[in-house]
Amino acid sequence: MDALSDILRAAHLTGGVFLHAEFFAPWCTGGRIAPELCAPTVGPASHLIIYHYVVEGELRIRIDGEHGDDLVVGVGELVLLPRNDPHLMGSDLSLPPVPGSDIIRPHANGGLLSIHHGGTGRCTRMICGFLGCSTTQDNPVLSALPSLLKLNVEHGGAAEWIRSTFQYAAAEVAAGRPGSETVLAKLSELLFVEAVRRYADTLPEGQTGWFAGLREPYIARALALLHRDIARRWTVDELGREVGLSRSALADRFIRLIGVPPMNYLTSWRMQVAAQKLRETGVSIAQVAEIVGYDSDAAFSRAFKKATGSAPAIWRRSNS
Repeated sequence: MDALSDILRAAHLTGGVFLHAEFFAPWCTGGRIAPELCAPTVGPASHLIIYHYVVEGELRIRIDGEHGDDLVVGVGELVLLPRNDPHLMGSDLSLPPVPGSDIIRPHANGGLLSIHHGGTGRCTRMICGFLGCSTTQDNPVLSALPSLLKLNVEHGGAAEWIRSTFQYAAAEVAAGRPGSETVLAKLSELLFVEAVRRYADTLPEGQTGWFAGLREPYIARALALLHRDIARRWTVDELGREVGLSRSALADRFIRLIGVPPMNYLTSWRMQVAAQKLRETGVSIAQVAEIVGYDSDAAFSRAFKKATGSAPAIWRRSNS
């Protein structure tokens, strides 16, 4: 099992379509997606990933409060906000932003929500959606991604079928045909995975972070081993022997790229897997402790409380 697939599986992505939007220049809107707005589709999610796919026209977007050039997103391009940061988007971001919640309107027949907003100028038409994600703040993938991630689904062999399917689904939404929400929900999950893979593939040389670790052969092997055998009583010596490095060389390289020592990374990942098991299954706390490599309930409970602030049983009642 590769580390990226393992982490995405544990994150338990659930896709949903938010709305079909038409904006007319000049326009500017801002805000972030409220979790309660998405709950009817994905249920209670601890985290939301937002996407905007442009079908016609273009938009400018930036994280609210950040300075620098706006990101321009055109036809056939998708922009993701992996952490649902408050953001501004529009034809002119110097305009006073209208809160998104003020311009969303329900479909007359109970279908997709929609937006029809702006002046009398050029039209920008897009699909806005979200992914529900059951994860913690320490998730290596989400914490390593930039605040804004743009993906051109017009280019790239692997994404060609995604592009054509998305365009078909977008046309379905525009026509108001049944089943569009289900199609786009599943497609949004695939697009997120594709965006993550492309981001990892295009990192410049010399970059550090979790994705850079995937590109370094020794660290990628170490990550794969830790994820494949989470319950093993690993030491840095044993991990080094498995990947072909000395203890000190592995530790130095792991810290430089991933940012934490190997055993700290393993502990954090164990807690994320434990949280997934507690939230999504009915297995006992003793079984969860064994799954993630702890000899006793007490040792596991101490580690889990240190990581989350709550004992496993209390956390389970609050997050199931």
